[in-house]
Amino acid sequence: MARRTNRFRFPIRVAVAVTAAAALLTACSADPAQRSNGAAPQGGSPVSVSPARLSQALPNDPVRMALPAVGAETRWTQGLDVFVEQVSRAAAASCAREQGVALPEQVPLAFIRFFELPDLDFIARHGTSGSAPVPTPAAGPATTRTAGPAVLRRCTVEGKTAANALRDLYAPLQQQWFGKLVSLRRDPATVRALRTLPDCLAGHGIRVRDENGFFALADNRMQTAAPSDLPRAERELGLAYATCMRPVEAVREPARERLRTRFLTDHADEIRTLRRTLVPTLRQAEEQYDVRLVFPAP
Repeated sequence: MARRTNRFRFPIRVAVAVTAAAALLTACSADPAQRSNGAAPQGGSPVSVSPARLSQALPNDPVRMALPAVGAETRWTQGLDVFVEQVSRAAAASCAREQGVALPEQVPLAFIRFFELPDLDFIARHGTSGSAPVPTPAAGPATTRTAGPAVLRRCTVEGKTAANALRDLYAPLQQQWFGKLVSLRRDPATVRALRTLPDCLAGHGIRVRDENGFFALADNRMQTAAPSDLPRAERELGLAYATCMRPVEAVREPARERLRTRFLTDHADEIRTLRRTLVPTLRQAEEQYDVRLVFPAP
């Protein structure tokens, strides 16, 4: 059985790790950013959790999807990342089908969370590495002929071009926003709040020096746990992390939201364009490439 590791990244643009097994798409009308109580139960063992679901519900403002300020908003960001990658693959596959060939099999896509913006409610329910499975788009006609180098290059370019047509709407602005987020690491209130983390985690039997140490320990536990122990280890780690990070996020979330308010003012023209163009363009891409924009949901 393959081991799971923590699927986190720093909020600087990187390629999305690549779509878990096909799953039934469950539309969810609830707002993905709604809060719920994910704290560890008092004096008891971790509660069982249901699998993460998928939602098609968009935010009331596309800014929250492209420029997240709190952990729950990153569910939309993750969905946007995966959608763009799926469009890229669909465009490349369509190009190959026109030539009567197939592209090499690719690693499945996955929703990748953001280290800098922890989604504590989601982590409390599903652990440090659990997420919803990415649905697999419908496959085209089967063929046993594999694309040669020239066709592969041409179709890869077509896929990248389709993806860039979407990324260009938000990625330059998003890069700047993520750069602003990183600056909060030096915020004195954030630094003070993070100092409480080791003692809190120690109360859960997790002895580490800092947040990075926690994830190193979590990765090790998930790599070495027996398969039958993985769900329990996942829940224990997720509940401990979510509980101990809530005081930190109580400081950081308002700071991020204030920072985003200033960022939106400083980039008012670009924000108006983003709000006008992003969602309509995503909907057009859904129809063109037969890919659905979905998001992980608790």
